[in-house]
Amino acid sequence: MNRERLEHYTKERQKYRKIIRRLKRWAYPDLQLTKYWTLSSLFRYYRRPPPPNDEELISLTQYFYPPRGLLKVFVCDFGDNRTERREIKLNEIESYYQDKPDWAAVRWIHAPLGFGLTHSSVEDLFLTDRSGRPFNSGSAAGWPYPSIETLNFRSRENIQEKRDAFLILSKLDRLEHRLNQISNDSINNGRLGEDINWRAGHHGTTADYWNLAGIDMPWQLSEGISTDNPRPRDNLSPISRNINRQVLSKHSFYKNAQLVRNPFRCFHRPDGYLLTLSAAAGVDFLDVNFSKYIDNPIDCVFDNEDASALGLMLQLFEGSGTATWHRKTVEWFLVYLITELAVTPHNIRQGCNAVSILNAYQSVVQGLKEGRYKEWKRNDSVILVREYLTCIDELTSISVALNKKIKVLEGLQQDVQKFEMEDATTEPDNPDGERAAERLQWALDILKEQRTGYQELLVDLRLSLDALFQVRSMEQNDLAIVADSQNQATLVFTGVTIVFLPLSFFTGYFGMNLRGVVNTQRTESFFWRVCGTAGFLVIILVLFYAFRQKIRNRIVGRPLLAPRMV
Repeated sequence: MNRERLEHYTKERQKYRKIIRRLKRWAYPDLQLTKYWTLSSLFRYYRRPPPPNDEELISLTQYFYPPRGLLKVFVCDFGDNRTERREIKLNEIESYYQDKPDWAAVRWIHAPLGFGLTHSSVEDLFLTDRSGRPFNSGSAAGWPYPSIETLNFRSRENIQEKRDAFLILSKLDRLEHRLNQISNDSINNGRLGEDINWRAGHHGTTADYWNLAGIDMPWQLSEGISTDNPRPRDNLSPISRNINRQVLSKHSFYKNAQLVRNPFRCFHRPDGYLLTLSAAAGVDFLDVNFSKYIDNPIDCVFDNEDASALGLMLQLFEGSGTATWHRKTVEWFLVYLITELAVTPHNIRQGCNAVSILNAYQSVVQGLKEGRYKEWKRNDSVILVREYLTCIDELTSISVALNKKIKVLEGLQQDVQKFEMEDATTEPDNPDGERAAERLQWALDILKEQRTGYQELLVDLRLSLDALFQVRSMEQNDLAIVADSQNQATLVFTGVTIVFLPLSFFTGYFGMNLRGVVNTQRTESFFWRVCGTAGFLVIILVLFYAFRQKIRNRIVGRPLLAPRMV
């Protein structure tokens, strides 16, 4: 990406970050009051600001959740020693479903769409009863098109902002009509808009702005079960309040990163067309510039072949085109594309000059294991156990994702073997080119090695957690013995106090002779008025101090389950 375009995206992001911060300070007044409840009464800066105006809110909505028809779609034509790439809008995609150049063997169309109404419409309009050679073993039963679930990294701040924007903006009723009009205008120029509206009615829903655009939200590791399930979009909440920080971020290399999941689906036709659909827009390759990549705007990441696997694919064959392909078919390119995405994220591309995810988790687990032998402190054990359980959940989710990828690639191996048998009578276009079967074996070797590493780490972590429970159990037994001795001593002291405290009080009280004090006319009633009042105030202050946190939470710290709208 050229410098001018990068600067444009960066300035645009800075502009909208200022707006989203103002919006959050207005929409979450309880959060503002909780953090600055003393300063807000003294300084105007810490008071609840007015909301951004409607034009700013509309612009902010389109920045985080572009109207479907205005989404950027990438079209790439591959031919002998020639490649042409262009960017179009989604509302123009139908015209690229046909009439590819005569010199192009394969046309690849990639649309950044997650599951939803638009996804289904784009897919159906593309296929129109023309499907390529079926990948029956490498896909779901009865579905001849392969799909995998990819893992990539996004900026935690970016995900936080997207979720806050969704929660706040989708509840502003005054924007609903304008947003729906913008959405309809962006897609109502062909069959796409008609198909989306028909599909919405068929499913008993509406094709409003948020039903179409809200699917762009990346999945957390713990959200959803498989790529066959609908997007877990309901009840989304900001990361800082509802989604725990990933244990992986304890490693300094990944401190600002969030590992997310995205389905990646492929649809191919016999006339050399390939359509891929995925909302994935994160960093796939790990190197020394990783922290800079995840902080870049999403459009910059996608165009960067050093950060994005899709960006790499757009650049990889730029000069050679199909000249290096073993077979100049859409099936060969589909396998090459899926294997490239399946092994990500990894640090192989730049020569392992960065910490791999597995090594980072090993370092984090070692830190958790060292925490077992620290001196017991109140609440420390609870925090440590939570970190153990969170780490186990993350490693389990990654292992499940790896198992799914391996299953898909093993199925593709069977399909490719069948294709090679069918093509045995024809010579390959480039005998020296990498065969699809070789490519699949390369990816499977990497994935199986990763799976073994994560499984071994999970076993080690669970054994370490069992040891932690044993150590803490012995500590609790020792503490119970000490507490029992202290309780006995306290009991004796309490008994002595019970006997002598009343005696001391009455001796002092009846021994007072205030009238005997020179130049005073005070009596015992004056003593009770002064000392009684002072004692009562001291007791009230002590109680306020003892229960200060509960009182503060009751006044200004109500749970932030959803933004309050005024």
